[in-house]
Amino acid sequence: MKMTNGDTVSVLELTLHGATVGYLAGYRDGRTILTFTPEFVSNDARPTFSLITHPNSPKAADILAKPWVKRQKLHPVLSNLLPEGALRDYLAQALKTHTDNEFELFAYLGRDLPGALIATAIEPNAIPDYVLDDTAKANAVKTVVQDEKKHFSLAGVQMKFSMREKDGRYQVAETGALGDWIIKTPSTTHKHVPLNEFTAMRLAELAGVTIPDIRLVEMDKLEQLPAINLPDEEYAFAIRRFDRQDGVRIHMEDFAQILVKYPQDKYRSANYQQIGKILYDFAEDGLGDVQQFARRLLVNILLANGDAHLKNWSVIYPDTVTPTLSPAYDIVTTRVYMGDEREFALNLGKGKNWYEASMAQFEYWAGKANIPWRAIRPHLLDTMEKARGLWPDALKDLPMDDAHKAGLTEHWQNLHPDFPIEDEPEYASA
Repeated sequence: MKMTNGDTVSVLELTLHGATVGYLAGYRDGRTILTFTPEFVSNDARPTFSLITHPNSPKAADILAKPWVKRQKLHPVLSNLLPEGALRDYLAQALKTHTDNEFELFAYLGRDLPGALIATAIEPNAIPDYVLDDTAKANAVKTVVQDEKKHFSLAGVQMKFSMREKDGRYQVAETGALGDWIIKTPSTTHKHVPLNEFTAMRLAELAGVTIPDIRLVEMDKLEQLPAINLPDEEYAFAIRRFDRQDGVRIHMEDFAQILVKYPQDKYRSANYQQIGKILYDFAEDGLGDVQQFARRLLVNILLANGDAHLKNWSVIYPDTVTPTLSPAYDIVTTRVYMGDEREFALNLGKGKNWYEASMAQFEYWAGKANIPWRAIRPHLLDTMEKARGLWPDALKDLPMDDAHKAGLTEHWQNLHPDFPIEDEPEYASA
């Protein structure tokens, strides 16, 4: 964003499925103000921008009635659309801006954000009068978006790329040509993460978890990667984007957005009963979604995944209005990287310890979320039946590193008596 002298301001138009949601003003002093359009606010059939603005949400009218004013960081509903970690650092360096300058990052990435929201820079003379007063409009300048060829935003910490696949090769998607795969390159910190994630996701699928298409991709099949340091590993992990379908954007949001938490709060200030209750109360198939949610919670325990935080649970809006639980993603056996890790990312009922989790704890969780336990229990039992019957043999043929397989099977031995899985002795000394 190029600023001139004075209290200059630039404005982005935010659109969703062709409807103008509002206008995001970014001031030189770091303030950002999102003003919703009167037409969007008054339209009861409007596409869902966020679940907190859904007509059935009890505070939606109040939330939409006033501009969203923030300083430096954007409102959490928008801030969570930006990447964290290495990808954010890379983009900020390329733009020669600070990593906390979220308005500039948002403007740069606005044509390919997660979900269906699009942010477009507009000319000062196109800014509606209700967005800026006369003085501010006199100082308005159009945001200059640098290098419009390849921009995309993917939430999360790990380095990842939105790519298009053709004839077995993957290229970074040009701006305007939506990527259909998320490619996660090998980690410079932890070994064999792509193999770990592919294995964990396949095991989750065997236990009844809904996942997108996934695959391992040879690194030499990836084209147009930026000049970044990568370890000498053979494979990247690829997962098909569920917010893109046949070139069409599907709106989505994660639970950090829904609960209005910044990314740094994704491990705290919320719990799994809040997620369950929201799904049960608002989803198209509330009961079916919380049954799948409970299954995934148990699978995360069984797979020693301590990273199922708020940003790793999302809803999608297939009809543009009503939420449904998205397919699962980012399931990794994190314990093999984190030493003596023993806890969920968030509280489940009364606690967070994997090894103390039991059917009774799930029953307590269901009660606190006002979800009928009789509808949840059979799905947990089915999950255990599938995991016990399928996982030990499947793990032999999956590509997880042998030392990680040993760590996972050791984890199985230490679970509560409600959830043990027989391990395979061949990994015991790996």
